[in-house]
Amino acid sequence: MTRSRKYGDAGQAFPIYITVVGGLLFLALAYFAVGQATVNRGGAQTAADAAALAAAQDARDQLAGKWVEAVLDPAKWQDIFDGAVPLVNDPCSRAHQLASQNDADVQGCAGTGLPLGYEVAVQTRKPMGESIVPATAQKRSRASATAVIEPLCEFKPLAEDAGDDALPRLTCDGKNWDLKPDDLAELPEPEDLFDVHLAG
Repeated sequence: MTRSRKYGDAGQAFPIYITVVGGLLFLALAYFAVGQATVNRGGAQTAADAAALAAAQDARDQLAGKWVEAVLDPAKWQDIFDGAVPLVNDPCSRAHQLASQNDADVQGCAGTGLPLGYEVAVQTRKPMGESIVPATAQKRSRASATAVIEPLCEFKPLAEDAGDDALPRLTCDGKNWDLKPDDLAELPEPEDLFDVHLAG
């Protein structure tokens, strides 16, 4: 009698064992799916950050180029530092290139006005993949980022009695640039004139 009860208890425990193992497997698959989605979202954010920075850096380089062209005309400097001048090339084209290098596509790219910058939204090309939630298999992650272009320079308008060829002293992030019209061999680099960073 005791022996038959023993085997009977073992038989009753087997379904419980199967249920517990099944539950653990389900949890493992769930954690895997969550991890897979997290990695996909992380890739989307990386692509968005890179694309926004690329657009802002392209705009910075163009603004720096315009400042070099207008270095002998200080009346144009402030508009350039404010970003209130038209750019020849669309900086968003660089955003598309960087997003593509990170296996994503740009869904939107636009200038932010003031503060000057670019906001970019991207979507990953690879879906999240098969998981325990079938509806998410073909879902793609999206992310957005904003990069800001911050002018680092300031200058004082020339005095009325300054010569026609005089240039204001340019101070960029604490460094003084005493520019001479007849000696422009050394000019600030784009990164001396503007700082580019992700907002927030």
